[in-house]
Amino acid sequence: MSPTASPRALRDWIARHLDPLEARPSTQPASDFDLTPHLRPADAQPLTPAAVLVGLIEREEGYSVLLTRRSDTLRRHTGQIALPGGRSDPGEAPWTTALRESHEEVGLHPDYVSLAGLSSPYQTGTGYLITPVVGFIRPGFTLQPNPDEVADIFETPFGFLMDPTNHEEHERELPTGERRRFYAMTHENRFIWGATAGMLRALYDRLYGAAVA
Repeated sequence: MSPTASPRALRDWIARHLDPLEARPSTQPASDFDLTPHLRPADAQPLTPAAVLVGLIEREEGYSVLLTRRSDTLRRHTGQIALPGGRSDPGEAPWTTALRESHEEVGLHPDYVSLAGLSSPYQTGTGYLITPVVGFIRPGFTLQPNPDEVADIFETPFGFLMDPTNHEEHERELPTGERRRFYAMTHENRFIWGATAGMLRALYDRLYGAAVA
């Protein structure tokens, strides 16, 4: 189904292609190593659970995705584009983490979010296993960035992010001298890359991959 289809039809179709909240993941994790598998560590290390909210906001022109730019004062991933989210507390469900972190980071009240399901988990090179929680955000909400974590809040059209012609492959040199390839998407001078782009690409694969009906 086209990502620019009517909101009601698209909403139902997206939900059918996600894992239910309480279900075990139906797909293998995507990861920072998908485009450079030879860089995947040989020894499997315990991964720290985390979750993000893939928040789809209904606008007149179609759905858009809620994104943030991380604060320039953070020690890690400074200034990068991110989905609201973070590390899970012990025993916390992924959707609870995603809603809690979204409220803490951007002031999004959970009452405005209707959870649809879970996208494919994502393993980062920094040792996290992130669960993307997809939710539909109804209009009327207000947002307020937490200046300790978020420098900016913005929206990017869902149709743009789900268009594979906008999925770029880039390469950067690591401190070890090896080169890692990664997905990126550039929209209105905003460079979405790394784990965020990887999770959006994994959502595209889940919704629009060749095996999907």
